[in-house]
Amino acid sequence: MAENKHKGLRYPWETPPEGAQAIEVAPGVLWMRLALPMKLDHVNVYALDEGDSWTIIDTGFSSKKSKEMWAQIMAGPLGGKPISRVVVTHHHPDHIGLAGWFQTVHGAELVTTRTAWLMARMLTFDTQDVPNAESLAFYRSAGMDPEIYAKRAADRPFNFADIVDPLPQGYLRIKQGDSITMGGRTWDVHMGNGHAPEHATFWSRDDNLVIAGDQILPSISPNVGVYATEQMADPIGEWLEACERLALLGHVDHLVLGGHKLPFQGLPTRMRQLIDNHHSALKRLLEYIETPKTAGEVFPSLFKRAIGESEYGLAMVEAFAHLSHLHQEGLATRTMREDGAWLFQRKG
Repeated sequence: MAENKHKGLRYPWETPPEGAQAIEVAPGVLWMRLALPMKLDHVNVYALDEGDSWTIIDTGFSSKKSKEMWAQIMAGPLGGKPISRVVVTHHHPDHIGLAGWFQTVHGAELVTTRTAWLMARMLTFDTQDVPNAESLAFYRSAGMDPEIYAKRAADRPFNFADIVDPLPQGYLRIKQGDSITMGGRTWDVHMGNGHAPEHATFWSRDDNLVIAGDQILPSISPNVGVYATEQMADPIGEWLEACERLALLGHVDHLVLGGHKLPFQGLPTRMRQLIDNHHSALKRLLEYIETPKTAGEVFPSLFKRAIGESEYGLAMVEAFAHLSHLHQEGLATRTMREDGAWLFQRKG
């Protein structure tokens, strides 16, 4: 087992599993990886041995390729034993995409948070062939680049149902303060927020494992954005609150199993990094909006790197979230430009 150290973190495995391979990260706990057709090109999934069956954590997108990969995983590392339970950390498509398929085709029970289930089930019913007026107005309010806006206005929008199987009625709810037995361990359930509402994380009472989903990642910060559906949301405030609360639970020897990148140790250091990085970004941004700017104009300050078209949408909603947080905290004003874009400016 390699011990790669970087910025105070320790990575016990330098190389992730490929294809239908699995890596046993703890007794009865397997780590697999499914491909994603995007810049962040993978999602981690986990299987916990229940003796005569498996519990899996998260599922990947719904696609023919993903279903074929799961068939290989089930026949290979999972030894042909059935999947009896699917535990979903949050409602994003790369995590809940195949939950309905596991329920209907494989007879698995779905366990997740109420918000994750309601969000996912609602979004699978919301199929649109053309962008709705609310989304286009939100793009304008964020100061979206005109060329990208024109493409978004003309193209068929992303639909959740494109990559998420229908969810049948019925699931088992988990909530803050619950405990759940998986893989011969008792896990305490603690909720994150910011990246996704009511995002479940699991902390083993019996050893050093933490299943973190996208709430705690080692080398990237999860996207925290505002969307047309709830334009006055403050996910940055919710993210910081969750990080401060979860940081109190972390120990240096915890092995964190996240939704992307590599399992790692050094959780207290990573929680401090995640908190400090957002405070630093907010401080930079406040200085940058000494003169009024839209969300689309603050990328150089917030991200400190070039943003390509494939990343533009996520960057824009994150920029808007940071600016809106400053506004809602009373540190910045906002006024609407003639073209419908919000201009944010530092107070005082």
